[in-house]
Amino acid sequence: MRQALRICSAGASTLPRLPPTGTRVQEACRFRREFLCQRQQRQPHRTFSSRDVAAYPDSLTDPRYRDDASPLGAATASGLPADAIPVGVYHGERIQRPPPPERVQHLCRRPIYVAATKQHVGKTTTSLALMSGLSKRFDKVGFIKPVGQQHLEVKCDSGDTLRVDKDVVLVREHFKLDHCPYPSMSPCMIGSGYTKQFIDGEIRLDKQLDDIVAGFRDIDDRSDVVLCEGTGHAGVGSIVGASNAKIASMLGADCVLVANGGLGSTFDELELNRVLCEQHGVNIAGIVINKVKLDKYEQTKHYMGRAFMDMWGVPLLGVIPDRPYLGCPALADLERLFKTEMVSGRCHRFRHYKIPDLNLVTTSLSRFLENMREKPSRTLYICHVTRDDIILGFLGEYARRRRHGEPFEAALLVSGREGKYDVSPEVMDMITDATLSDVPVLIARHTTHTAMELIANMTPKLNIHDTGRVETAVKHYEPFIDFNLLLNRTKVTSAESH
Repeated sequence: MRQALRICSAGASTLPRLPPTGTRVQEACRFRREFLCQRQQRQPHRTFSSRDVAAYPDSLTDPRYRDDASPLGAATASGLPADAIPVGVYHGERIQRPPPPERVQHLCRRPIYVAATKQHVGKTTTSLALMSGLSKRFDKVGFIKPVGQQHLEVKCDSGDTLRVDKDVVLVREHFKLDHCPYPSMSPCMIGSGYTKQFIDGEIRLDKQLDDIVAGFRDIDDRSDVVLCEGTGHAGVGSIVGASNAKIASMLGADCVLVANGGLGSTFDELELNRVLCEQHGVNIAGIVINKVKLDKYEQTKHYMGRAFMDMWGVPLLGVIPDRPYLGCPALADLERLFKTEMVSGRCHRFRHYKIPDLNLVTTSLSRFLENMREKPSRTLYICHVTRDDIILGFLGEYARRRRHGEPFEAALLVSGREGKYDVSPEVMDMITDATLSDVPVLIARHTTHTAMELIANMTPKLNIHDTGRVETAVKHYEPFIDFNLLLNRTKVTSAESH
């Protein structure tokens, strides 16, 4: 029986090796040359299966197989350190961490996979901008989110109800991707309890990956180019064998990494994700730096662009200046945050408010009325549920301004711990009165301190209903991305097509 062999990224194993003899040496040398040539050029000329690696386990690390005399051997002999080769742990023919399945590629262009360094850096917004730019250059652009987490229920063409990732709904509806079916766009949903089921063996790895590949193939067959949006950073999903880096490798995609503005810390975060992508053989097409302060824009563009090219050979695809409006929550965001619905004024659910303009009312009624007439019209006020005078004063000021035709875009958030404080029936009747039905009032069942803390720490997310913010985001991001460079980096070469 074959002896168990262990190959790891640190180098060759200390376990006994099969001796290099005869034809085996020649085949191992060829395998090593092709593998290292592929890695150095960052272009997958062929896919190496687990059988290849198991057949020649020492060929990647043992100097006896270098064959430096050949042109390819000389070209790669000193070009790549052994510890950069992404191989896993193998025991004979049984693979503990299998290499990616056969790569799936479009005939003319590799898919583009968008991943981020962490949460809340603008990955979905960048994906929307990329979809917009690609839609201007291709007749049919496909979209897929291979692994999703937060879901929405939608109706399929068959009439069945299906749970799909919320970003899939946003992209499909915004760009009218009627050629892309929902089941293929969101093939794997990781919901509550999924990880436990996977570890318990109730969910099979091969079935999960097969669903993702099948969904991608379907979208790819229907499209000229495919954009894939990952979930979080490159390692998210690793515990269920479906990290972004692994999925991008499976699909033969080039990765676009998105990070927040900065220099040192931004580079460090990107390096962690780049190394994981490299381990899985994923080419980095480029990097987008997001939410850059205006006074740091030129500095970031200059130094980060130089650093990426000098150290990684990866271009900077875009630097996006910060647009504070995109981070301002709408009243609909507050509804989701507090798991409630507006008591009145639902027609203003997508009105946005600046967090710095949040105003906690602790003064007398007369002072509150003075403040409302001095502060900007669009201000979000918070008061405790026991302040009936403030609630009635807000309603009265709204009615007065409407009679005089004066603008009034303020909203009132009434806070109070559930089960201990409630709005009195008489005051609730005043709020829901038909003549004041469009005044924005929201009730949060939390203490005032907790409500303000939740608002200050929230990150508003794009959704299909907030069309104003979605369109603003796309128009803001798209002009700052170099699409020509991106498409040149993801173009399939003549060598790859063969």
